[in-house]
Amino acid sequence: MQASVHTFDADTGAGSVLLDDGRERAFAAEVFARSGLRHLRVGQRVSLTATDERITRVWIVGIGDGEPIA
Repeated sequence: MQASVHTFDADTGAGSVLLDDGRERAFAAEVFARSGLRHLRVGQRVSLTATDERITRVWIVGIGDGEPIA
């Protein structure tokens, strides 16, 4: 699934994304910490994995181990 970064707090690592249907979903600082990314910017497109309750993974295709640009 893909989304656009809506908010990001660089001090805590927590933030939120807007899904393509307009719904806002928050992600916890732990999710960002596991991503291996150093920063996110508002409007940036990201890929994510989510359950009904929470976002479990955020990443950018092509950045990080095992993420070849396709």
